[in-house]
Amino acid sequence: MASQPPSSTAQHGTLAGGSACAITATGPFRATNEDRFLLAPELGLLAVADGMGGHADGALASAMALDVLRGFLDTAGHGADDTFAPGAHGGAPLHTLAAAVAQANAHLYQANVARGRADGTGMGTTLTVLWRPVLDGPAYVGHVGDSRLYLLRAGRLAQLTRDQTLYQQALDAGRTTALPGRNLLLQALGPGPAVQPELLVQPVLPGDLYLLCSDGLHGETAPADLAAILATARDDNLHDCCAALVAQALADGSRDNVTAVLLRCSG
Repeated sequence: MASQPPSSTAQHGTLAGGSACAITATGPFRATNEDRFLLAPELGLLAVADGMGGHADGALASAMALDVLRGFLDTAGHGADDTFAPGAHGGAPLHTLAAAVAQANAHLYQANVARGRADGTGMGTTLTVLWRPVLDGPAYVGHVGDSRLYLLRAGRLAQLTRDQTLYQQALDAGRTTALPGRNLLLQALGPGPAVQPELLVQPVLPGDLYLLCSDGLHGETAPADLAAILATARDDNLHDCCAALVAQALADGSRDNVTAVLLRCSG
C-alpha cells in the first residue's frame, strides 16, 4: 500500500470493540489544514470535522467543535446509570449525541456573535460522528454537512450519511442539468443559532469497517476505488489502509484537505 502522505498527521487507537486509525493531510493545494479528526477510544468516539471560513477560522471551528463534542460526551458518561440505555429510536444515547452536536454549534455560533459575524459569514464546520458508548451495543451517528460515513460489510460499501448540500438536494428533486456546485452546504455548525443533524442508530457486526472522511477524500474518488482499498483492511494494517485512501484521493486530483478515519469492529 501507499506510504503515509507528506504534511500529514496520524493517530491509532484500540477501542473495546475494535481498532481505529486516522490520517489527515493538508494536500498540495492548500496552505493549511482545516480538517480535524477525533479518536477517543476511552469514549468509543470517532469524528471528522471540515472547517470553513478562512484558514485560521476554519481550523479553529473544526478544532472547537471536536473539543466541545468530546467534553460533552465525556461528562455525559459520568451521569446517571441509564444515560446509555437504548430505547425506542435510539433512546437516551441518541438524545445525548444530539445535545452534544447542539452544544458544539452553540459554542461556535456564540464565538461568531462575539466577533460580530453572526450573519452567516463567520466560521463554521461540518461534523460527522460515530459513537459506540457501550460494548456490544449499537453505534450512534450524528451528521451535519458533507463529510461522510461509509460502512463496508460483507464486501459491500454503503454510504450511511447523506450530504447536506444544494447539489444533493437538486439530485433528490430529480434534476439532471444545471446542478449547483457540489460544495454548497445547506447547513454547518457555527453560522446559525441552530442545526438539524442527521441522527442514526447503526447496528454493529463483527467485521464491520467504518470510514469517516472529509469531502476532500470522497469528492474525486469513485466509491468502487474506496471499496477496493477498504477490502484490504485488517487490524494490523489500518494505518496503511488509511494512507492508501488519502493517497488515492490526492492522485485522483483532490484539491482540498483530505482526512480518513477507520474503525474495524471485532465484536
